[in-house]
Amino acid sequence: MIKKYDSLAGALVDLFGNSVKIAKTDRLTGGDINKAYSLTLTDGTKVFMKANAKENFNFFECERAGLEEIQKTGAISTPEVLGYGTDKGEQVGYSFLLLSFVELGNFAVNFWDDFAQSLAKMHRYCPAEGSNGFGFYQDNYIGARAQKNTWTKSWIEFFRDNRLAVQFKDADKFFDESDRKRISKLLDNLDKFLIEPDEPSLLHGDMWAGNVMCGPEGKAVLIDPASYYGHREADLAMTELFGGFNSRFYEAYNEAFPLESGYDDRRDLYNLYHLLNHLNMFGQNYLDGVRAILREYAG
Repeated sequence: MIKKYDSLAGALVDLFGNSVKIAKTDRLTGGDINKAYSLTLTDGTKVFMKANAKENFNFFECERAGLEEIQKTGAISTPEVLGYGTDKGEQVGYSFLLLSFVELGNFAVNFWDDFAQSLAKMHRYCPAEGSNGFGFYQDNYIGARAQKNTWTKSWIEFFRDNRLAVQFKDADKFFDESDRKRISKLLDNLDKFLIEPDEPSLLHGDMWAGNVMCGPEGKAVLIDPASYYGHREADLAMTELFGGFNSRFYEAYNEAFPLESGYDDRRDLYNLYHLLNHLNMFGQNYLDGVRAILREYAG
């Protein structure tokens, strides 16, 4: 059971012992939501720490839950969650998440094959207690925005109500009347484009190349999940949205867990969710991409 702590110092004492202190703190770059640090302890151990405002503690609770769920599958590596909590320091306080530090490695010759096979295994995972349908045990975040995960028996209903409809509502200020007509038409006819999977799959949920590290053994390590149980096509679609995945990855995945026919026709619809999320986070630059997909599916 991962413990929640009420101070960083208390967490480090509990995890590493009274004699261990922070010898060096290095600020890391790359994230735009949280601050990231490498903590080098006096015994030589390195710990990765994320920090945010105290009131944003739930970010880390959700990340912890996603990483733990992926770890349950035994399919693919993630950083180990060491602990999380809040601290009263820095005047207003802060929240933190402590993870094992993953040293970057060189890509193994079979990196993409191994990654694809591991992801396929993760997508086949079924919880010991059985399936609850599509959703997750709690709402979480996609980037900086809240992501609804209300359990739903139908994948198409889940994707409509918990993914597209929420984003469309929040992005309404960007749309004109012709956009709104297409949105209504798309949501009313989603079952003409999407299909129900045989079983829900555990998804990473934010599967772009920046969330796949190469670990010290040359194998993939997944970070920053926005996990839920859904259609595995949604994970695969996002790998194609921003690029960065080798063609061998797709070949090996399809060999391990063949995709159903028509995936290429559904891919853009899954990625509409992420483009809408970017529209809501970053603004107008993503509107043309959203409109192109609306025209593709709703005329």
